[in-house]
Amino acid sequence: MDKAMKERIYLYDTTLRDGQQTPGIDFSVEDKIAIAGMLDEFGVDYVEGGYPGANPTDTAFFSEKRTQRSRFAAFGMTKRVGVSASNDPGLALLLQSRSDVVCYVAKSSQYQVRVALGCTDEENLEAIRASVEAAITAGKEAMVDCEHFFDGFKANADYTLACARTAYEAGARWVVLCDTNGGTQPAEIREIVRKAIAAGIPGSHLGIHAHDDTGQAVANSLAAVEAGARQIQGTLNGIGERCGNANLVTLIPTLALKKTYADRFETGIAPERLATIAHLSRGFDELLNRAPNAQAPYVGASAFATKAGIHASALAKEPSTYEHVEPESVGNRRKVMVSDQGGKANFLVELKRRGIEVSRDDPRLDTLVAMVKEREAEGYAYEGADASFELLARRTLGTVPDFFSVESFRCMVERRFDANGQIKTVSEAIVKVVVEGETRMSVAEGHGPVNALDIALRKDLGRYQSEIEDLELVDYKVRILNGGTEAITRVLIESQDASGARWWTVGVSDNVIDASFQALMDSIVFKLMKNRELAGQVAAE
Repeated sequence: MDKAMKERIYLYDTTLRDGQQTPGIDFSVEDKIAIAGMLDEFGVDYVEGGYPGANPTDTAFFSEKRTQRSRFAAFGMTKRVGVSASNDPGLALLLQSRSDVVCYVAKSSQYQVRVALGCTDEENLEAIRASVEAAITAGKEAMVDCEHFFDGFKANADYTLACARTAYEAGARWVVLCDTNGGTQPAEIREIVRKAIAAGIPGSHLGIHAHDDTGQAVANSLAAVEAGARQIQGTLNGIGERCGNANLVTLIPTLALKKTYADRFETGIAPERLATIAHLSRGFDELLNRAPNAQAPYVGASAFATKAGIHASALAKEPSTYEHVEPESVGNRRKVMVSDQGGKANFLVELKRRGIEVSRDDPRLDTLVAMVKEREAEGYAYEGADASFELLARRTLGTVPDFFSVESFRCMVERRFDANGQIKTVSEAIVKVVVEGETRMSVAEGHGPVNALDIALRKDLGRYQSEIEDLELVDYKVRILNGGTEAITRVLIESQDASGARWWTVGVSDNVIDASFQALMDSIVFKLMKNRELAGQVAAE
């Protein structure tokens, strides 16, 4: 279809309001400013910032307009029954906020009106009408989130449609149909949206707000679009109360890249911005201080990863054999993992990406493949430890400089009473390192033996010390492989430096401290290699 003939889908982000209902997430004003900036730059049509007056954070956030291109939306309730719109203090805060848009939440279920609001059906309709008109009079775009719309429709369709029609006829730009409890199925969504349009509310004024309680918020949003709705509400990475909201990070690439939708619709996200969506998703997780979901559609680290040798061989010949879109279109990359399930094809592809050229019939490649499979049988996991694999490959196929060697290390954990009679646990580590023939001994205390060991190891590396000043350990995972206190332990460490590159290293031992030390050593050696552009081409991407 000609681009001029495509219908526009409008994207409404409610990360800063509905997303903040996620357990464990509590945005500061600074967080909200940063996230609003990310969304604005990315190009969503609407950024909903919160509920002015509900708490000091949201009130402060709405003291200024926080977007340049996106329309800035304030969320709040319709006017209270028994009070005029002009005398409702909550409504006044919404209208006085520095927003472009006011999004009202309104009860659209007759049951909810009677139980939650305790008013008559007519009083609720009048509250919707007066609130929309007040926003328009104040010069703001008005929209109404019809809460419990689908459940209300199934119980009393006439009243629920009357609520939506009242909002539209009062001048609301968008009437948003909310699956508040998240239990409606895609086929139901499709049918009910069509009935709403048949009842006189144009699809060009209808939105969908889906929750993910059955894992179908994205499917429900797309079903609403297929039925005629033209606005989608959702959140970054699908955060939200209970099981979350519709995930815009999944919806946007689907709308843009899948012919079913791309041939008919367009969004405000340009292709060059779409290619940053993986960065947006991961940057948001970074701000939340949580690890990104590796299996997230489109943007996850495993979204375009393959492990089986036969798949890797096919990918090398024709990527579309196992990829539904080009990874680069969403800012991701192809990843062929090396593991005990992979054949030579996996290794050749992954080595080439790292700038390591080796022929298929090179005996050293056979040695590397055998070594990886043997070590993975012992408990190593190279598919999740890219840096350790690269170091192993370079040592097997070439050389890795001897930057330093560790002569010995010792850890001590002491539990004792302090001077105040309180129990105190002290961890201390001693490391002897040889740098350019000179032995250096470092002692450090830390929060636990691994932290003490890390500090001691990085305390004095002689001429290399300044090179690791920006090295930071950002994640530490321990996995017990075969049960019991004497079990084999696998340690994975994620590191990063000032360039923003991240890499994983692995260690395995029946001693958790020794396993940790192996991973720490690899992390530092990889950093020194990376500084010399001898490694890390993939990690730096």
